[in-house]
Amino acid sequence: MKANYNIGDYVYLKTDIDQYKRLVTGYTVRTDGVLYLLSLGPEETSHHELEISHEIDILLKSMN
Repeated sequence: MKANYNIGDYVYLKTDIDQYKRLVTGYTVRTDGVLYLLSLGPEETSHHELEISHEIDILLKSMN
């Protein structure tokens, strides 16, 4: 299984209406895919690849 985001990459959550830039700080390989650890300030959360994008969603952010 290949990780499509690297540690140190900046990414955005597709569901985050504020479109905060998050840092990939780690990942775990599981049987069903890669789980990415994303940091925003002191908070670290885990997400599946389908939730993440390299590109900011300007339309989503402007709806906020």
